[in-house]
Amino acid sequence: MDEIRVIKEAQKGSVAAFNQLVMVYQGTAYNVAYRVIGNGDAAADACQDAFLKAYQAIKQYRGGSFKSWLLRIVTNACYDQLRYKSRRPATSLEDMTENSDDHSEKLIDGEERPEELVLRGELNEVIQRGINHLPEDQRVVLVLSDVQGFSYQEIAEIVDQPLGTVKSRLSRGRQRLRDFLLAQQELLPSQYRLNDE
Repeated sequence: MDEIRVIKEAQKGSVAAFNQLVMVYQGTAYNVAYRVIGNGDAAADACQDAFLKAYQAIKQYRGGSFKSWLLRIVTNACYDQLRYKSRRPATSLEDMTENSDDHSEKLIDGEERPEELVLRGELNEVIQRGINHLPEDQRVVLVLSDVQGFSYQEIAEIVDQPLGTVKSRLSRGRQRLRDFLLAQQELLPSQYRLNDE
């Protein structure tokens, strides 16, 4: 896909061109939103809101990394979801009965033994709980860096913060996540626990 051409078409009002951009970035947007929010439905809502806002604002896009521009909108939508969730905490019946690992079915290795799958799921669950306990600003930069693999500069563009701020938030977020995991060692699969030595 010639991204620049497609963006220009979308800026002229082409819904088909914008849909091409959605198809390219929807997976990344959802993964970021899911890791930041920790709930599949809320992440899907945040992505839907973000893509709608991006469509409405695409004429204001002035170049640079489109991915960073879009993910800034996604992270802002995540902040909105988190603020909404904190004002109206609720647990749906679906959340209590649903398996929260639906987002990772594509990542399941057919060669993986059942016990390895269970251990990986347990580890993922504990790590996600730790991520959910981080303050929003630290959570976003940690997800963008350590889960999505963005560079510090890209993260600074996405969250619209200076590079030094991004680095300090990431450092504090990693330390808090490390402390959380150390406090939850009994929940970790045995091979991920620290030895008593």
